[in-house]
Amino acid sequence: MTQGVGVAGIYVRDQDEALEFYVGKLGFRVHTDAKNGDYRWLTVQHPEQPSFQLGLYKPAPPTMDAATAETVNTIVAKGAMPPLVLIVDNCRDAHERMRKAGVEFTQEPVERYGAVDASFRDPSGNGWKMIEGRG
Repeated sequence: MTQGVGVAGIYVRDQDEALEFYVGKLGFRVHTDAKNGDYRWLTVQHPEQPSFQLGLYKPAPPTMDAATAETVNTIVAKGAMPPLVLIVDNCRDAHERMRKAGVEFTQEPVERYGAVDASFRDPSGNGWKMIEGRG
């Protein structure tokens, strides 16, 4: 029996905007895009990690009430959620490619702790740390 985490999710303010960012700028691919009434289950995958899905979820009813959804959107937009980590072979090359694609970085590549890392945020405010893999 195989067990493990298959999907982890983040909150996004607009699923179409998030889809454009994750697919169009970061190079992820759509795994699932399904609607059930007003609810949309949207997941993407990194092309080199097909066993894991990143869910792009809009905080809204029916999963939470409207007031909570507004609060969650505000918290995410402020960058208050823990950062996600993207491992790359070459941080400076990935930074340049992503910058040209329109990704706005909050920290340029810097060498520390024996690796190179940079930071960016998605359009909803979710923070990402991009780290050069060792190896």
